[in-house]
Amino acid sequence: MDRFSVPQVYFRQQTSKAAEEDGKMPSNPLVAPQLIANARMLYLDWVPEDPAATRSLVPEGLKPEARGCVYLNQYIVDDPAQTSNGGLPGSFGAYSLTYLGVDLEGLDAQPGTPGRWWTHYFNSSPDMIDYALQRGVPAAAGETVFEWKGDELIATTLVGGKPVIRTSSTARVGAGAHANGQLRYVTRVDGVLVSGRYPFVMKAAVDFKVNAIEFLDKSHPVYALRPKQPLDVTFGFYSPDITFCYPGGEGPLNTKPHGV
Repeated sequence: MDRFSVPQVYFRQQTSKAAEEDGKMPSNPLVAPQLIANARMLYLDWVPEDPAATRSLVPEGLKPEARGCVYLNQYIVDDPAQTSNGGLPGSFGAYSLTYLGVDLEGLDAQPGTPGRWWTHYFNSSPDMIDYALQRGVPAAAGETVFEWKGDELIATTLVGGKPVIRTSSTARVGAGAHANGQLRYVTRVDGVLVSGRYPFVMKAAVDFKVNAIEFLDKSHPVYALRPKQPLDVTFGFYSPDITFCYPGGEGPLNTKPHGV
């Protein structure tokens, strides 16, 4: 598998408890944006086994990337103090998260960094699930676990206690490579497409290699996003220390200032 250099500037279901109790959209009291600092993150992008299936998950009004490329983010926040809302009502707490979806055309956050549509989102924090649902994210419960075997990182996503995704990569941080930039995720709130921009600053592994991406449960809907074999990974990084806003600027798609 190819190794990936780190750019110096650019990069490119279970409902929440609140929703179950009252049958309404949850109402986490936190106001965007919220800051998350010093998270541990693995981010990958690949060509899927079934591009038609991934493209079909993108709604009308958005154009999927021509190859139907899929992105995956597996990350962990170890301490509530790493969030700007620590101690407040609705605070995220320590949590783990896996989310994934489909790259978009014509909505780059910055040169070489496509806009993205969420299809799946598995979070260990009920309060953060509420916060994400309010912003149109398809949030549900799940857990992400990192295990190191020497320089090999094995990241496993569990839903209902059952592993559904497992990735293996080799990451040597060394002195770390600095990177910063902005991502864009598009959601839909009350039938309106919304653009959210997520700025980040991070230290990334200087030596990074993807070994395997496994989708473990053929019966789970996320299986539609599995990668082709042999792997064709278009982008990836591991960061032991990334800070970002959740989200930064957001507004209706194709509307100034944030949605264009």
